[in-house]
Amino acid sequence: MTLEQLLQQLKFDHLADQLETVCEQAASRELDYREFLSEALQCEWAGRHRRGIDSRIKQARLPWLKTLEQLDFDFQPSIDRKVVRQLSGLAFVERAENIVLLGPPGVGKTHLAVALGMKAIESGHRVLFMTVDQLMSRLRKAREENRLERILAQLSYPKVLILDEIGYLPLSRDEANLFFRLVSRRYEKASLILTSNKSFTDWGDVFGDPVLATAILDRLLHHSTTINIKGESYRLKEKRKAGLLNQRPQMETQPTDDHHEETAEAES
Repeated sequence: MTLEQLLQQLKFDHLADQLETVCEQAASRELDYREFLSEALQCEWAGRHRRGIDSRIKQARLPWLKTLEQLDFDFQPSIDRKVVRQLSGLAFVERAENIVLLGPPGVGKTHLAVALGMKAIESGHRVLFMTVDQLMSRLRKAREENRLERILAQLSYPKVLILDEIGYLPLSRDEANLFFRLVSRRYEKASLILTSNKSFTDWGDVFGDPVLATAILDRLLHHSTTINIKGESYRLKEKRKAGLLNQRPQMETQPTDDHHEETAEAES
């Protein structure tokens, strides 16, 4: 059996594509057999790792690719870098804890959620991104087609589920019940990252029922980190840089909650 056939049988596709380069580099560096084997296997592993990341990014359905390195902490000083750095270590994923990002539109909530999702993807975790409107449409359709249990099971599978834009549109009591069922399914089993422009005290209005909102918050916040972001919209910043806005508007205030700190907190 030839080397090419062996690589094909072993499914070493990445090494097969890079074999000539790996051999040339090994010869130029005068590597011994053990070192050459290590280089060859690292080449295959790197290719598989990259393919896995690309596959998980596609499955995640992120609206765009953003990283923590691209987040402008100087523009939004209310975001605690230490807290974000701790979250980027992904211990919250291993412990099935949640993250709730609060703040007015445009301050970077979705960017931060997506960036943490990217960290999880790079570490081998399955991630899924949905707006709350998309989630509700999917759950309503599933119930109409008698597939609700199957869809709830599917939505419980990703290690990190990002739900964007809670509070931008009010939910009916029926929709709030569906949301509660999903939160209960994932409780202490897998992580949620949620973004909202509403403070926790307003979630009774968002879900159309203060009692149900309390039950949802009880499960979300039992093991969680809450980050409140206050400041100007990034979009207004870009318009100002482009000369479309002449004066700096008064700083918007972010939603606050009587029971949570204004910058960030971790509950356990």
